[in-house]
Amino acid sequence: MMMTADRAAANVMPELFKRSGLEIGGWINGGATYNANNPADGFNGAVTFADRANRFQLNQLNFFIERSVETDSKNWSIGGRFDFMFGTDAIYTQAFGISAFDENTGEPSDRGNWDLNICCKSTRTYGIALPQAYLETHVPVGNGLNIKAGHFYTPLGYESVPAPDNFFYTRAYILNSGEPFTHTGFLGTYPVNRNWTIRGAATTGSATGGWDGGFDKQLDNWGGLANLLWDSDDKRTNVSLGGTYGQTAVGEPWMMYSVVLQHWLTPKMHAVLQHTNGWAANINLPEGIGNAAWYSINSHLTYELRQNLSIGIRAERFHDRNGWRVFSPYRILSALNNKGVSYAGNVPFISAPADYYAVTVGMNWKPAMRWNKGWKPIRNIIVRKNIRYDRADGIDMAFRPFDGKKDQFLFSLDATIPF
Repeated sequence: MMMTADRAAANVMPELFKRSGLEIGGWINGGATYNANNPADGFNGAVTFADRANRFQLNQLNFFIERSVETDSKNWSIGGRFDFMFGTDAIYTQAFGISAFDENTGEPSDRGNWDLNICCKSTRTYGIALPQAYLETHVPVGNGLNIKAGHFYTPLGYESVPAPDNFFYTRAYILNSGEPFTHTGFLGTYPVNRNWTIRGAATTGSATGGWDGGFDKQLDNWGGLANLLWDSDDKRTNVSLGGTYGQTAVGEPWMMYSVVLQHWLTPKMHAVLQHTNGWAANINLPEGIGNAAWYSINSHLTYELRQNLSIGIRAERFHDRNGWRVFSPYRILSALNNKGVSYAGNVPFISAPADYYAVTVGMNWKPAMRWNKGWKPIRNIIVRKNIRYDRADGIDMAFRPFDGKKDQFLFSLDATIPF
């Protein structure tokens, strides 16, 4: 009788989840990168995410629980999502919208404590991030209005934090240094018609222009986000134009805009062109108080050789006019406290006005895609192989951020298992 009851309970639980609309899932991503420079400090210069040289990284062990809203419904619908991430990528995903030192005055700041100090404060090699925690509702007005309230990934740009959403293991400079990862606040999405969609957000909890805000500091410092999207009738072309505006802790403006053009050249070939530009006023720079600016131009081209095999190339130029956006190694700066001590180690970080160039070629392979037996997550495994070249040219000065060199070659291999 007990065995029968256990079987009944096992059958009831999935049914209850199905009826409630809840979904539990996630992914695990890890890889290794060989740096031909063999850097003494163990870091791949200004490269983030896959930032450790010649060693394995468990980048992301991500779990989520989600209830999606019914966007096509004429009725009210309520949902939400919560993400938990453990790994070496956590430090780049935390709500660090309040820097250790004020961007304008240089004075020590109270960074807040949404997810910065949950785990592993001693080294910050591995950590925990809570990149999404929001409620969502579908309001049956017009064509349907969706509203998120809480902490969520930014809708701007092209590349993103979650490993399964990116073709390449490493990320472009623009993702880490030129645009936000997350926001805290309210985000509304409204489809005007089959071609046009508009998004607008009110952001808070941040001292860096509404970027990467948390829940416990700077809640009276509100900013905004706007995003306009266009899809062609045949869905082959997509254009996104958006930007943010906010203020620092002392009321100085901070803004950026991003344009992303995507087009399917053929049913198997996909092209992306992105331009992002940012600006912040009266920043505390090494040469004194001044305005800081940065921009990026990058492109992606991918081609599906077979159903389970694709190749791609990415090229980028990132212009850091004031040497304020790109740091080497970035992990050391990210783990800095307001006493000038980094929990990620005693390695000094450097920056300078420079142009950064990066070219990445890669391959995505799903080796078990055609298997009809076995554990489903294994059948969905994605293996990525990347070769990347980076070069930094200092602006009016010599600059060697790659372990004393101007450039570097990286060879990486990683795998992602969604479940």
